[in-house]
Amino acid sequence: MMLSDTKTNRIVVSVVVPVYDEEESVVPVYHSVCRACEALGEPYEVIFVNDGSRDKTYEVLKGIYGHDARVKVLNFGRNSGQTAAMAAGFEYAHGELVVSMDGDLQNDPVDIPRLISKLREGFDVVCGWRKSRQDKFWTRRLPSAMANWIIGRVTGVRIHDNGCSLKAYRASVIKSIALYGEMHRFIPAMTTLTGARIAEIVVNHHPRRFGKSKYGIGRVWRVVLDIITVKLITGFASRPALWFGLASFSVFGFSLSVLLVALAMYSEQLLSEWLVTSTVAALMFLLGVHLLSMGMIGELCVRTGDYRPEQVLRPTLTVL
Repeated sequence: MMLSDTKTNRIVVSVVVPVYDEEESVVPVYHSVCRACEALGEPYEVIFVNDGSRDKTYEVLKGIYGHDARVKVLNFGRNSGQTAAMAAGFEYAHGELVVSMDGDLQNDPVDIPRLISKLREGFDVVCGWRKSRQDKFWTRRLPSAMANWIIGRVTGVRIHDNGCSLKAYRASVIKSIALYGEMHRFIPAMTTLTGARIAEIVVNHHPRRFGKSKYGIGRVWRVVLDIITVKLITGFASRPALWFGLASFSVFGFSLSVLLVALAMYSEQLLSEWLVTSTVAALMFLLGVHLLSMGMIGELCVRTGDYRPEQVLRPTLTVL
């Protein structure tokens, strides 16, 4: 039976669920999300984002869409990553409040009302904390704990579980954040650019019931690079020249020190050593010039650029 079309009415809560090769999980997730949202007693929608699944996930989602008008399905023609899937879901969400969660049944939709309630206490972002996480220690929990500590130190946003997808946001906040790469785990830090008030609550976490995790220890290096990028964005987004300038001045200082050493040691007996030292000083000076030039180019890009990463991904996206 076709349920009433809430798309024509005011929607209060949008639940965004990215999925990738989760054909066995999407139906249980759908029913669990609906039960949790019904408990809110407010209009809602569920947005599934199929991230280029290779199994029958998209066919199952089309079946759900066919009998429930509260469901929206976005389909990427190729795998674009969890961040791109979340960004697409956030863009198409009509709710005043937006909840994100994984589609593998490890996040528990029962926590959605608690996240919404916390938002309404005056917060802009509420993060889930998988305090009793049901994952392998060495490949998932330990790297995650280390990453959370580093992210907290670097960004200043010290929450326990940046990697938990179960979060709630005010739509005005999450829609103002430009997400790309693999920045979904850094959403709390990115929202500080808007002055968002951030809270954290303990949420349930269950062992994976179907399939296998799409992520492993191999993502550590990408996380490290993303941390550097986030620090650049949150700390120097409006003044990239400052970031590169600080680095270039350090290099210039080292170059000057090496040059002074080269001048002090100059003699015919140490000619070869002097040549090596002076060459190092010259190369470091050129590196400093290069960094300073990158800062200047970055300033120009900030003021004149209009590129948006989502423009590249949209041609692969189908909306039901």
